[in-house]
Amino acid sequence: MAEYEYLTVDVFAAYRFGGNPLAIFPRALGLDDWTMQALSAELNYSETTFVMPPADPANTALVRIFNRSSEMPFAGHPNVGTAFALALEKGRRSGTLRFEQRAGLVEVRLTERGGVLTGAEIDAPLSLRLMETFPVEDVAACLSLSAGDIVADQHPPVRASVGVDFVLVAVTPEALTKASPDLGAFRRLAGARPALGGRLSMFLYALAGTEVRARMFAPLAGTWEDPATGSANAALAALRLHLSGADRLQYEAVQGVEMGRESRLSLRAWRTPEGVRAGVGGACASMFRGSVSL
Repeated sequence: MAEYEYLTVDVFAAYRFGGNPLAIFPRALGLDDWTMQALSAELNYSETTFVMPPADPANTALVRIFNRSSEMPFAGHPNVGTAFALALEKGRRSGTLRFEQRAGLVEVRLTERGGVLTGAEIDAPLSLRLMETFPVEDVAACLSLSAGDIVADQHPPVRASVGVDFVLVAVTPEALTKASPDLGAFRRLAGARPALGGRLSMFLYALAGTEVRARMFAPLAGTWEDPATGSANAALAALRLHLSGADRLQYEAVQGVEMGRESRLSLRAWRTPEGVRAGVGGACASMFRGSVSL
């Protein structure tokens, strides 16, 4: 019987009990796919990461990311939180970590203030990819809203990705607060769109001055609501830049307020010859340590 240590951090918050909780197994070599998925479901966080030796010794680690029901090719808060946790264990305060993942190589830059490690920031591994759009009425039904609550003057509800896909939906500020996922409507829409492969995650947002307020629902994956979704926020930053005439974009986003877990994310987007890229970063706070014998 082997013992595997794990630790948890709150990501995109500078204090405990905020942000998005993440569990990390820093020495996961020996765990098979079924066990990693079972551990992720048991811990019941939106994601859990498993750190293993890299295929290329020039990189820091191979990092596999599981949500409650499946493995993910990439995600924002797992990369930020895993880098923070590994750096904290090694006493590092700065530098770049390179994580091998299914979506590609992810570089994570540590951030510090006054000589103290505070968090990390990443560049999403892929350029913006825009896919199909969705009828306003169908999306509104998924969010328990009316069609008039959806704001479509800049873009219709659209599936977009910078490593993992989300349906990006602009709503009014009032609708953002009152939205709630309708599981039946999610199932019907996912069933009518075979290209989704049964995965349907909706990221709704409203502009609040220079900031963005956001929420994310993925009930088909077991996440009724996510306190902070780095990959979705990065996809939105890339889309917003794509729709503008600017070369760069930078702003702050707030998520998780309705859950009592306020999260603050720093977003960047920039144009390249290959397309629009985006990045996300934020603070982290350490929480629990434990182990499991398997």
